[in-house]
Amino acid sequence: MDYRSYLSPEIIAFVDETLAFYPEDLDPRDWPRQRAVYDRMAAHFHRGRPEGLAVADRDIRGVPVRLYGEVSPVTVIYAHGGGFVLGGLESHDDVCAELAQRSGCRVVSVDYRLAPEHPGLAAHEDLVGVVEACCAAGPVILCGDSAGASLCAAVSGTRADLGLRGQVLIYPGLGFPHEAGSFVQHAEAPLLSTRDLGTYREVLGGDPEDPRLVPAKGALSTLPPTWLFPAECDPLHDDALRYAKAAREAGSEVHLQSHAGLVHGWLRARDVNDHARASFSQIVDALVQLSR
Repeated sequence: MDYRSYLSPEIIAFVDETLAFYPEDLDPRDWPRQRAVYDRMAAHFHRGRPEGLAVADRDIRGVPVRLYGEVSPVTVIYAHGGGFVLGGLESHDDVCAELAQRSGCRVVSVDYRLAPEHPGLAAHEDLVGVVEACCAAGPVILCGDSAGASLCAAVSGTRADLGLRGQVLIYPGLGFPHEAGSFVQHAEAPLLSTRDLGTYREVLGGDPEDPRLVPAKGALSTLPPTWLFPAECDPLHDDALRYAKAAREAGSEVHLQSHAGLVHGWLRARDVNDHARASFSQIVDALVQLSR
């Protein structure tokens, strides 16, 4: 696909602005340097926090978290993207702040451990610990983007006992085979390639049949109400379609809205044009509906 002619000028500008942070000699497996570049890029796109929003850093069961907003009847637990190796509380700070302000829910952002220093189930264990603690205090919605969405789906698919209110998954990786469909059509999409996905999965490690790592292997018949928001120009797009189909056939409630003309990581471009703003509003609306 000729993305430069297909995507809007605003999204192309966002892609170019993002890629400008990445030097040509950057080793894809030099994770300390990759993190430094990623963090600088995320800081560049940080849109600030809504005025007056209460924000506090805490610790839940040994896991660093950041709380946004006052205590609310329903808590949204957010898991950030970054391929299981990048990101943290700062990289998605403004996204979480805006979600809290617009949804009216308290948002808890989770600083889970990253591979390769902590491969396999470490991130899953951290998220589960925070979710268990928050569920003990009231209803919980899981929300995340990319790798964070994968973590949320893995918890939903293995811990029906938690009684989750729902999950909102933004351009998620869900563990279906990287064959055909978007994995081929968008193999070289802007900001994420099928090759990148293979690298991230290899670094994460673990058993590819373990549902705590691969949501596609989980119990799809007992999922909480699920909202899926894949980006069209993303190799992961069809993961959401396959997950939705399998979960519906298993009897779960699933809503899916594909965001046309958007790329992986577009949350940082959520205000560049009317379409991106409307797409972000759909995510907020899903949280509001689940919180009622």
